[in-house]
Amino acid sequence: MALMPDPAILEEMAAVTGHRFRDPSLAAIALVHSSAADGRLNSNERLEFLGDSVLGFIVCTHLFAERPDFLEGELTKVKSNIVSGRVCAELAAECGMESWMRIDKGVRGPQGLPESLLAGVFEAVVGALYLDGGLEAARAFVLPRLALRIDSALRLGHQQNFKQVLQQCLAQLEMGAPQYMVLDEQGPDHAKCFEICVLTGARRFAGAWGPSKKQSEQLAALAALKELGIAADTPEGEIHITWPTKR
Repeated sequence: MALMPDPAILEEMAAVTGHRFRDPSLAAIALVHSSAADGRLNSNERLEFLGDSVLGFIVCTHLFAERPDFLEGELTKVKSNIVSGRVCAELAAECGMESWMRIDKGVRGPQGLPESLLAGVFEAVVGALYLDGGLEAARAFVLPRLALRIDSALRLGHQQNFKQVLQQCLAQLEMGAPQYMVLDEQGPDHAKCFEICVLTGARRFAGAWGPSKKQSEQLAALAALKELGIAADTPEGEIHITWPTKR
């Protein structure tokens, strides 16, 4: 007899994923951790394996189409920043997947579920969407949720370290070393966004939001470079750097 999910959970999954499962047993299996399964073959591990590849394919084809100017190494760096266990765990938490799962109580620690487990259920759901609705069903679920991270990664391009560029430019201009200050943070602990600005001497530059402190600092550095007239957007969507001359 096929495993069937709770009807309320199935409805919630449809609302979150934008896909109503034709085969509800796929949705059910995607949510069963091995600790609560009747044997590992009846857990979500196989769907997790499939979903990992589907997720990678969706992101790779999107990056390939969006950045025809990126070399293989640059595409790989951007993809690795977007597709990771940490990001998958954050997305699972944002979607509320923890409440959908069938899992042994002993697995849950004082801080909640382990990151690897949350990442696994997200990938398993992606795998189930692919099997039930094809690549487009999986793509329609994944890409909107990765939009902010993809946008930040592509804006940074991973071609230039804007923090390093800013530090070198400020030294050239004899303006002192940059400091990074958190102005604001929003969102739950597992998915916080940060607004960070650059300070140098008595000058404070405009803040920038990002999905992590690391990316926010890079975007804040870029904002400072633009304010100084050193960085500018090109019509092609690139960042052009005009290095300052020594004073």
